[in-house]
Amino acid sequence: MRALRGPAPRTPQDYERSLAEITIGRPERLSGPIQLCEHDAAWPAAYRKEAARIRRALGARARRLEHVGSTSVPGLAAKPIIDIVLEVSDPSDEPAYVPDLQDAGYVLRIREAEWFEHRMLRGTSPAVNLHVFGAGCPETQRMVRFRDWLRGHPPDRARYDSAKRELAAQGWTYMQQYADAKTSVIAAILERAGAASGESGHQPIG
Repeated sequence: MRALRGPAPRTPQDYERSLAEITIGRPERLSGPIQLCEHDAAWPAAYRKEAARIRRALGARARRLEHVGSTSVPGLAAKPIIDIVLEVSDPSDEPAYVPDLQDAGYVLRIREAEWFEHRMLRGTSPAVNLHVFGAGCPETQRMVRFRDWLRGHPPDRARYDSAKRELAAQGWTYMQQYADAKTSVIAAILERAGAASGESGHQPIG
């Protein structure tokens, strides 16, 4: 998940309204502390199984699929939720892909028209967050760059792991708050990744 866009909500009520605006149905409150697991070697296979399910559902409409997020990085602690990025021709054209994904077991939960037309669908067996963007979306590139950098740079992987564990131990009402709290460490790591590749690190941060 990315940080909520726009001015920072000043009260818990403001935050809940901002979250409700992008959520289909009621935002889910956490029932307890966020549980991080040590990396599971089965996660890549779970991704491949889900990617095959998505391709069966969409065929050529699935323009790109990537395993992203912490479960895609060996050695990194993670919530046991597989994050997948799917690129389609036009995420705003929901009838072109959402019904087929729903038939495959996914449920549409997030709609963010002002942020790359982002949609997020959720799967339950295994737990999946399926993020949908348009073909060539810079956010896909950002997620893949972050994944690849952490895979190849143990010090930053350890730094991110430590930050995640520290933040997960705090009390949060919504998972989105935990995602928001990680923004600064993600930004710093992407800044280093951009500097190392000669590119600007100032990109949208999730």
